[in-house]
Amino acid sequence: ADPATFCRTNFSTAYHKDNNQELKFNKGTTTLAFKFDHGIIVAVDSRSTMGSYIGSQTVKKVIEINPYLLGTMAGGAADCSYWERRLGMQCRLYELRNKERISVAAASRLLWNTVTSYRGYGLSMGTMVAGWDKTGPQLYYVDSDGSRLGGNLFSVGSGSTYAYGILDTGYRADMTPEEAIELGKRAIYHATHRDAYSGGTCNVYHVQEQGWVKVFAGDVNDMHYAYAAERDADTAARRAAAGGEEKMEL
Repeated sequence: ADPATFCRTNFSTAYHKDNNQELKFNKGTTTLAFKFDHGIIVAVDSRSTMGSYIGSQTVKKVIEINPYLLGTMAGGAADCSYWERRLGMQCRLYELRNKERISVAAASRLLWNTVTSYRGYGLSMGTMVAGWDKTGPQLYYVDSDGSRLGGNLFSVGSGSTYAYGILDTGYRADMTPEEAIELGKRAIYHATHRDAYSGGTCNVYHVQEQGWVKVFAGDVNDMHYAYAAERDADTAARRAAAGGEEKMEL
């Protein structure tokens, strides 16, 4: 039997597609990463779903490939986790053979080579590879359909459209690290608020020249009430200012 045909029949990965396959991978997640003047911010949620069933609220969707490289998970959790951990092994072997760290471009190429060799066999992966090498901060998007793109800003997953709305509004290359971290947090929060398949914990990493650092981990429910209180305070301040202006006019 043809393995590719068997996988497509029994392990379909398409959204809203039902070929009466035995296993239906209905996925959901929100991951994002963007470059700015002080490095790269990587932010993710932690919810794992299969359709309307929430399997876990504590999935680690950032794979720590080595002290200078991070990978993100979107799609099939097993696929992303296994192949990105295997990428870590390949990167270490490269270092031992060549006596230098692998570049982010080369690491993303290794992952692309792997997923491309399995194209049509049912892999479901939409990943980002972020890191710092001799050329500075670099960010790549790699997926199981054969795409490999370098860029400054990516968001992957069912909540990515909501995250893009926040990122497109607030993104600037000259942000301070604090502003960039806050932007990543807000984008993940708003995605989890609107996308039922995203949620759990917001985890944020900052990739710097000295390596990556985990800078934030917080429950999105706590973030909801914190941002709601901030919004209410801003609204009250604006109303008070508007009332003061009306009195002055009178």
